[in-house]
This record gives sequence, structure tokens and C-alpha cells, in this order.
Amino acid sequence: MDREEIKVAVLRMEGTNCKDETVKAFRSLGVEAEAVHIKQFYSDMIRFEEQRSVFDYQCLVFPGGFSAGDYIRAGAIFSARVKSVLRKDIEEFIKMGYPILGICNGFQVLVELGALPGFDEDKPLAEKPEMALAMNDSSRFECRPTLLKKESEKCIFVKNLKKDVVMFPVAHAEGKVVFPSGKEDEYLERLTSNDQIVFRYVDEKGDYAGYPWNPNGSFYNIAGICNATHTVFGLMPHPERAFFGYQVGRREGYGDGYCIFRSVVDYLEKL
Repeated sequence: MDREEIKVAVLRMEGTNCKDETVKAFRSLGVEAEAVHIKQFYSDMIRFEEQRSVFDYQCLVFPGGFSAGDYIRAGAIFSARVKSVLRKDIEEFIKMGYPILGICNGFQVLVELGALPGFDEDKPLAEKPEMALAMNDSSRFECRPTLLKKESEKCIFVKNLKKDVVMFPVAHAEGKVVFPSGKEDEYLERLTSNDQIVFRYVDEKGDYAGYPWNPNGSFYNIAGICNATHTVFGLMPHPERAFFGYQVGRREGYGDGYCIFRSVVDYLEKL
């Protein structure tokens, strides 16, 4: 697929607030990207020229923010709306090998959708959530740079990443990865054996460490995971906020987040 043919939809609804940075990151790589309100996929109140189909795109992104004010649980309302009208389309999209990225609130949405951890390749969306992103151990909003160690070689979103440790900032109150009580070891074995753990929080020496290096208390210092096919990726830190050099204190060039977006574009070019 030629790069100029690639189309990316950054999904939005009331409360999402990182869509513009995400769209800009993709556009800077020469692909077509647009912020698409969820209603554009299903509502008959939308003008014809603004109506969209999931299959108009080759990549979907659930961006950061506070969708629907994070009422009930973070990402719960956004995921419920998606699942009620787009479940079959999203499942087919994943089965076709097209990638989906969820950043911060987007990670929470993918978890609520049952798209992550995504152990079952034949059923991309579980009937109910199989993990959760709980309140930070600090019981407060955490917003600062974090260091992440790359753990996966198979996730398509990190194929272009050559560094072992990267810096992405976090900005969340509910980012603690938790698995069902008593099944933590089982989940960890499944994730590690299938190379689904993509990033883990580390300290300035590259060692796994607790707070404040792990900003939320996530089990096993997990910052991001992908599904069994390595095409659906959710992470709490924000790569779009470390895409350009000027975002991380450099005069020019790119930050570490560039490689996430470049990797998915490279993947799509090969489809």
C-alpha cells in the first residue's frame, strides 16, 4: 500500500482531548488522518458527506482524554457506545490485520471493549473486560515524564523502535494495570509467552522500580500491552506528546514517540 493511500481515523467523542496531536503526528508522516466523531459511523443525523465507515480506514486510534468525563469508569461510556453499534465492524477490522492503537483513555476504552488483553484470535472482543485499569496507588492524577523499557519484538507498533528505553509522559488517574484476583500468574504467563507485554516502567538506570517511576502501581510495571495478533496496542503514556523534538526540549528532530507512529505506517505500507 502506498503511503498516500493510508487513512487513519482518530476517534473522538465528548471529552477526548488529544486527537489533534495524534492526527498531526500521522499527517507529518505523509498519511491521511482525521479526527472522526463516533456518531459519524452510525447516526442518521449526520450529513451524508460527513458519514464514515470503519472500513474507510486502515488504522483506528482511540486517543487520550476523558471521554464522557470518565463517569462510571474511565473509558466505560465510550466503549459501550462503540460496542453497541460497531462491535462486528471492529472485530472484522482486527481479523483483517488492520491495527488499532489506544493511548491513555484509549487504552482504557480497549480494555473495556474486551480488545485487550485479546488472548483469543478468533474472537477479538471478549464478552466482558478481562482486565482493568484501576485508580493509581497514589490516589491522584499523575502527570510527568516516564521511562519505559521495550519488552516486545512482535508488536507491530514498536518494530521501528531501536532504543531499549524511551521517554513518554503520562497524564492519568486510572492507569494501574490489574488482572483478576488469583489469576495474575496465569495472565502474566500468557502475556509473556506470546510476547504481548510491550512496555514496562523503569527508573533512570533502566531497572524496574516502584513509585514514582511506576506512576500508578501497575502489576509487573506494565505500561502497555498488545493483543495475541500484535496489532491492537494499548499504553498509558502518551507517545504523541513526545513525537516532535520541541515537545521534549530539543530544537529539532523527533522525540521517542515518533517510532510508534512510524512503525504502524511502515506496517501498513507492507500490507
